[in-house]
Amino acid sequence: MWDDAFPSFLIGLREGLEAGLIVSILVATLVRAGAKKRLPQVWTGVLAAIALAMSFGAVLTFTAASLSATAQEAFGGSLSVIAVAFVTAMVFWMRRSARSLSGEIKEKVTGALAMGSGVLVLTSFLAVGREGLETALFLWTTARAAGESAGPLTGAGIGLVLAAGLCWGLYRRVLKINLTKFFTFTGAVLIVIAAGVLGYGLRDLQEGGVLPGRTAYAFDLGSHIDAGSWYSTLVQGVLNITPAMTWLQVAGYAGYLAVVMTLFVRGVRGVPGARAAAPKPAAGRAEPGAADDVSEPRRAAGDPVPAADKPGPQARPAGPAAEAEESAGKPGTQARPGPVADRPGPGPKPVGARGRRPAWVVPVAVVAVPAVVAGLVVALARPKPSGGQTVAVSATECGKGFTAPKPGRQTFQMQNTGSKTAEVYLIDPSSNAVYGEIEGLAPGTTRDLVATVAGGTYAWRCVPSTGKAVTSRPVTVSGGTGSTRAVVPVSENDLAAPLEAYKAYVEQGLATLVAQTRTLDADIAGNHLAKARTDWLAAHLTYSSLGAAYGTFEDYDQKINGRADGLPGGVADKDFAGFHRVEYGLWHAKTAGQLKAPVQALADAAAGLQKAFPAQEFDAGDLPLRAHEILENTLQFELTADTDEGSGTNLATANANLAGTRELLTVLRPLLTTRAPKLLPAVDADIARLQQLLDAEHRGASWTPVEQLDTVTRQRITGATGQLLEDLAPVPDLLEIRKSA
Repeated sequence: MWDDAFPSFLIGLREGLEAGLIVSILVATLVRAGAKKRLPQVWTGVLAAIALAMSFGAVLTFTAASLSATAQEAFGGSLSVIAVAFVTAMVFWMRRSARSLSGEIKEKVTGALAMGSGVLVLTSFLAVGREGLETALFLWTTARAAGESAGPLTGAGIGLVLAAGLCWGLYRRVLKINLTKFFTFTGAVLIVIAAGVLGYGLRDLQEGGVLPGRTAYAFDLGSHIDAGSWYSTLVQGVLNITPAMTWLQVAGYAGYLAVVMTLFVRGVRGVPGARAAAPKPAAGRAEPGAADDVSEPRRAAGDPVPAADKPGPQARPAGPAAEAEESAGKPGTQARPGPVADRPGPGPKPVGARGRRPAWVVPVAVVAVPAVVAGLVVALARPKPSGGQTVAVSATECGKGFTAPKPGRQTFQMQNTGSKTAEVYLIDPSSNAVYGEIEGLAPGTTRDLVATVAGGTYAWRCVPSTGKAVTSRPVTVSGGTGSTRAVVPVSENDLAAPLEAYKAYVEQGLATLVAQTRTLDADIAGNHLAKARTDWLAAHLTYSSLGAAYGTFEDYDQKINGRADGLPGGVADKDFAGFHRVEYGLWHAKTAGQLKAPVQALADAAAGLQKAFPAQEFDAGDLPLRAHEILENTLQFELTADTDEGSGTNLATANANLAGTRELLTVLRPLLTTRAPKLLPAVDADIARLQQLLDAEHRGASWTPVEQLDTVTRQRITGATGQLLEDLAPVPDLLEIRKSA
């Protein structure tokens, strides 16, 4: 959290100080001009600017949430690039304008005083609104890069509070800050942070399909650097440098940093020369913004001392930190009357007189208007249901009421008018690719089906629980830009070949398992306990590599690989059997006589499974599910040492599970290649990373016990397994057997 807070803290401090200085100058100018009653107009403009910034943030948040995952990546990446452009412009503008800021603002206020209250409100609104919008955009992009909002918002809040405190201190002349040096230092740091935001934005654009090179990595240090360590988290949170970056990210990061930082440093070095060459101010006039120390305004030689600075009973309060000049013409002890707009007129209307506007109307309005406009933008930007698209589902009316929808995200009301439960699919009739589906739509019921529609041909396919599938007439949608993601359905026939290949792999593994358990049985019978430990591990790893078939093994899995968890007697329970029962005995000084019965039971169960497996029902739909579930069990049981009964070989078992996953992906690869060509390269890279981490803990015949791993290594292995699980998550959906096929 706190590593993500620093960039937002810096932007909150810097932008808050910019806006606060402007407000201080506005307030000081009015106070010294004897126009205190115009201060509410300044605060009204400030309030309007804050409301606009918060409304802008809400629009970004809620409109992005309504987009598809790919569109969100593209949207976020685009705004990240825009945010970098704004921050870069802001850094150079403040470096150039910090010294003359006071004079420029005072000129605007002087003009506003002569033109009425509305112009003064507008002046403060525009002065503060720019910083507010920049802050909102930068906070949104940094929160999205961090993946959470608590850290960035907390950092920004602390920065804004600190900026407000600094501005108050400068206004009261308590603090002395060299603004030129302050904005130079923070500008250099922000350029480094902006380079990271640019890199993150380019990655988002790659993920969204806008830019190429998504899998073209310049480096991948995932197997060498723990992404969850404090130092890695700090670097990622502050600089957005990740363990794996594409060539485009690296080029954007390095190119931006080299060019912008060079220009910034040259500009900073050029400031003294510019000051020396600048013409001197005319006698009798103060040089606006000449002092870096904003707490003590400089005056040209011979300038009269303003009345506000003279001692005496009628001296005005001290001026602000912004070098505000005395607005009065002649020095003296009497305050000069305010502007014409502030002088008493023929006679103000009494309170409560007809036509007098309540004081709260304008502040409420300036807050309400941005909020209402933001609400309308969010409401209009969110995807809307397709009005009136109620589609009938039955064996005779499949697709009745379906007309060509407009492109975009659509909600169809699917009404089952038949007498049988049905499955409903929105398909591309030319390829049978599925855009959306509803399973188990009961007779007489209506459910919503949400799908994104682009240019192309669409039809409905209704598959009743009994009977033939019915396909509606196709409709053509035109005018849509972009593309929608559809899944080409898989049938049982498609999975038949992968299933046969995997069954052959399992049968071969069971034959090896039977031989290995017999060897283990012979070791115990001969009282060769040291050899039995080695042979136990070999047999257990063989069984662990058959993970995709566990659901088919029925009761044999409990007999072969049961755990003591949940048993009333724990490891001493009579029902505790299989590899872990033998493991406990071998590594807890049990005698060969005590182990003889458990080992014989294990060997018998392995032989029984080998004999029963050919006749067992192996559901083809289990294959895609197991691609994810094997490693889920690894993460839950092996990498937590939950199944360690003394051997310390959980990492060896994890390695066997990884081998089983690799074998399963081998038989599924032809189907996945055509449906998700970008998935397999990412999965292969994840497998290689995890394999490298596991191999590093395998020395000869021994494996490092999970509980003896140092924190960094354990986090790396767990993180790599989690990343592999995340990339494997789409496999069950991609290869789900659908009746629409």
